[in-house]
Amino acid sequence: MRVHVSKNQRPWLACAVFVISAASVIAANESSSPVLEAMKAELSRSMVGLKDQPTPPYFLSYEVTETERAVVAGAFGALRASFQNRTRQLDVDLRVGNYSFDNTRPVRGRFGRGGFGGRTRFVSVPIDDDAEAIRSVLWRSTDSAYRRAVEEFMRLQSNLEVTVAAEDRSGDFSREEPLQLVEPVIPVQVDRAVWEQKVRKYSAPFSEYGNIFAGSVSLSVTGETRWHVSSEGSKIRTSQLYYRLVISAYTKADDGMELPRYESFFAAAPDGLPNDEEVLGAVRKVIEDLQALREAPIVDPYTGPAILSGRASGVFFHEVFGHRIEGHRQKVEDEGQTFRRMVEEQLLPESFSIYFDPTLNELGGVDLAGHYRVDNQGVQAQRLPVLLDGVFKNFLMSRTPIEGFAHSNGHGRKQAGFRPVARQSNLIVESAEPLSNAELRDRLIALLEKEDKPFGLFFEDIQGGFTQTGRRTPNAFNVLPILVYRIYRDGRQELVRGVDLIGTPLTAFSKVVAAGNEVEVFNGTCGAESGGVPVSAASPQILISQIEVQKKAKSQERSPILPAPFEEKKLP
Repeated sequence: MRVHVSKNQRPWLACAVFVISAASVIAANESSSPVLEAMKAELSRSMVGLKDQPTPPYFLSYEVTETERAVVAGAFGALRASFQNRTRQLDVDLRVGNYSFDNTRPVRGRFGRGGFGGRTRFVSVPIDDDAEAIRSVLWRSTDSAYRRAVEEFMRLQSNLEVTVAAEDRSGDFSREEPLQLVEPVIPVQVDRAVWEQKVRKYSAPFSEYGNIFAGSVSLSVTGETRWHVSSEGSKIRTSQLYYRLVISAYTKADDGMELPRYESFFAAAPDGLPNDEEVLGAVRKVIEDLQALREAPIVDPYTGPAILSGRASGVFFHEVFGHRIEGHRQKVEDEGQTFRRMVEEQLLPESFSIYFDPTLNELGGVDLAGHYRVDNQGVQAQRLPVLLDGVFKNFLMSRTPIEGFAHSNGHGRKQAGFRPVARQSNLIVESAEPLSNAELRDRLIALLEKEDKPFGLFFEDIQGGFTQTGRRTPNAFNVLPILVYRIYRDGRQELVRGVDLIGTPLTAFSKVVAAGNEVEVFNGTCGAESGGVPVSAASPQILISQIEVQKKAKSQERSPILPAPFEEKKLP
């Protein structure tokens, strides 16, 4: 699982939603949708028409996802791309059997399909609100889904006879209250001509440096509207916008190591993006960091104390903890199930609490990409405490139940074209005993003196991370830093390069000592079994008494033989 990171410090205003009751949420200004009505009509026809089949469906849902995307990108002061498009894609969830045992259960054994999630067949839906055209696509897709479901169900019945009893005896699908929600569609509105000039202006400074081999700035605006109906009675339309401004550049050191640097800004409305001065300041900082990284010394493999910035801490908790408490992983016997039997056990110091809350659209004036109101299975989003006073309490749950956790808590998520599984949303780390940054550094230096270590490490910024959670591979994580400093006993700080933060989850958790008092937010996209989904993490700095770093992979290719064209022009 990999998470790509972005960050910003700008507020935004969320659109209003009016709540009638826990089971019915309806927007005040719209009561119907042509797409929803077409979906509901075809769903009803399919359930009635298939009920007399030898193996009838007990559940059917349609989800149509419309993605409208505008992109403007520039590099070295020139426009590289400018376009806008709109597509719609259908996902069908058709189940035969019953809530306890249905066709979605993984086939176990040597040749089985041992996990959840995965891609579905790509089905394009007309972007016109033409009911008959939409229903025609639903009709054909439902027929195909039904035939596959029956075949899968028969295969599963045979599989039960040749495999040992499953460790988890819970059912395959949870019963949840139907939800009714119809939000206004939020259109994508971006003046591409204006932004074409902006990305030219923003990316131009990179052309002044012949040792920067890629220097780009891009704006992407994504509008996602989802229509969801189910045979249980759910009828939902949600709509959200995502604005991302990304600065990306890299250079190479003389030894061949590629040195990337990124700055990203996320917002849900255009007025949440930074102004020209802020963006150009970020570009200058990226350039300064790249020049410094070229001269920075390499750190050899090392174990010892370290401080992680709030952004690095967010990725740390996302990879080490978040992926391992996704509910479906506790049901797959090829998964490591690190925390499966640790409910009510102490995992972190008593001062730490962690919760997931997709209902939050901002925190401390910072936008949160992991915000949503309804998940991809028609379940309303909800705040979920997962660690209270250091004690583990809950798993993130989709509608795939596990023993002891029978219901969804609104975390069944997916990218269009994938099957939903339990996924992370807004991860929030809190400390009841926060220290100032100065106090945290004093604690680090005290650990260095106690262990007779010449230096510790400070991880200031990261590009992302990934983790392995299965039993057949080492159950480890890797956080990918891009700005790392050595902190010496006398307090000196030195920029270094060439390290990745690695480890195993239980060992890493056991070394968490304390947290700072300044919370930072990262916003990114996490890729896993159900595709890429927007996520956020908010965390203070944390002090870890022992971390391990390994050498970062590096290219063996030298820098270009000829100087850059614009560099050559400067020669006398």
